[in-house]
Amino acid sequence: KGLLSILRKLKSAPDQEVRILLLGLDNAGKTTLLKQLASEDISHITPTQGFNIKSVQSQGFKLNVWDIGGQRKIRPYWRNYFENTDILIYVIDSADRKRFEETGQELAELLEEEKLSCVPVLIFANKQDLLTAAPASEIAEGLNLHTIRDRVWQIQSCSALTGEGVQVDQRSTSSLMLSSWMPAPAFHFLPAIL
Repeated sequence: KGLLSILRKLKSAPDQEVRILLLGLDNAGKTTLLKQLASEDISHITPTQGFNIKSVQSQGFKLNVWDIGGQRKIRPYWRNYFENTDILIYVIDSADRKRFEETGQELAELLEEEKLSCVPVLIFANKQDLLTAAPASEIAEGLNLHTIRDRVWQIQSCSALTGEGVQVDQRSTSSLMLSSWMPAPAFHFLPAIL
């Protein structure tokens, strides 16, 4: 329901196609997250070597989710998928603290891309089911998300494995999308840590 609320506000008419770009480093849990969103079996997931596309029809929306592999050799090709993106979902492995700097650099580069200018960003702080996971608030602070001023953004704690937190809550969604109708850079969205 939460993701669909975002989409309803983004697209004024039903039967619209919505393009969602799902990015993050390898092993962050992107494909597991996508399968959870599509209500599919997550018991057999292998690393994405190129990309996965899932089209999900839900409440009048056709969600075209592009899950692009996060291996270092594939990342230069991410830019081939930026065109016409309605929402960027960036997934972070909250338990892999050694890669926080690397994931932060990749996210910063994405936010500088002209073709992704002003595209709302939903950051999933994944793997919260692990004891070693950093809380979303710590990740937000470490990545300096509070400095993002040219787009609406939100960080969400989740576990793609258990499905917990995969849906965006209604309060945060409403704030996220109400802000997206304001002209940039007059807005930013402070994270709603759940």
